[in-house]
Amino acid sequence: MAGEAQADNARRRPEPDLGQVAVVPGAPRCLVMGVVNVTPDSFSDGGNWLDPDAATGHGLDLIRDGADIVDVGGESTRPGAQRVPIEGELSRVLPVVTALAAAGCYVSIDTMRAEVARQALRAGARMINDVSGGRADPEMARVVATAGVPYIMTHWRGHSADMYGPATYDDVVAEVRAELAERVAAAMDSGVHPGQIVVDPGLGFAKLADHNWTLLAALDRIGCLPGHDRRFPVLVAASRKRFLGRLLAAPDGELRPFLGSDDATIAVTALAAAAGAWCVRVHAAAGNVDAVRVAQRWREASAEAVR
Repeated sequence: MAGEAQADNARRRPEPDLGQVAVVPGAPRCLVMGVVNVTPDSFSDGGNWLDPDAATGHGLDLIRDGADIVDVGGESTRPGAQRVPIEGELSRVLPVVTALAAAGCYVSIDTMRAEVARQALRAGARMINDVSGGRADPEMARVVATAGVPYIMTHWRGHSADMYGPATYDDVVAEVRAELAERVAAAMDSGVHPGQIVVDPGLGFAKLADHNWTLLAALDRIGCLPGHDRRFPVLVAASRKRFLGRLLAAPDGELRPFLGSDDATIAVTALAAAAGAWCVRVHAAAGNVDAVRVAQRWREASAEAVR
């Protein structure tokens, strides 16, 4: 009964005034977000784009390959990663955000820190991608509310130093939806408009391989959160993650290398887009852009077939 009461209260919560809020961007098809990791230790491309000029060039290449958004991050969230000082994160991301925004790119800042988000927005970022869903920094929601920008909230149970310790679920889909619902409600209580919010099931974040597959199979339910009367856009971030390498392992059990799972990523992209995902976050754009175009045409043909 307590859960039902909380859900009723959430439904009755007045939505903040839309005002000057920039709602989540849309397109006729699933969007593609290209990853720009300005880090030495990200799981698949750490060090490749640590130089600001190299990172900027990579972001421009992603846009040329068809990406709609570039997501710039200066802190690795690979399993076991330790946090970097805020000064280091800022020095990594701000030159890249500034350059990409000046070139006309739609830039997202991938950070768990409110101050990094604030400064990146001043530098030209137009979206915040917070893999902690606001849990790592309670000031983040206020930054989002004040700036009025789209906000990606990921399901997350703790920092990467202990990535898999909290990966225990009785019903992973129900628990992820419930925990996302709580985070969304907390953001709205801080003044974030629901039209700003995107949710991400957090593949790999406190999830084992089977959890990831179960969440992908239930993708059409992820955006429908208990206690909320709207369907939130869903971001899927499966690119090059370990559960793909495990699926594609060699007969001797050796995992497929990260760079060897791009074709599998494209397959997930097509399926996620066909299932109605708002956006996919990927390391390589071109094949994934093709995949979302195919998926959109498939969806259109399916709709036509039932008329």
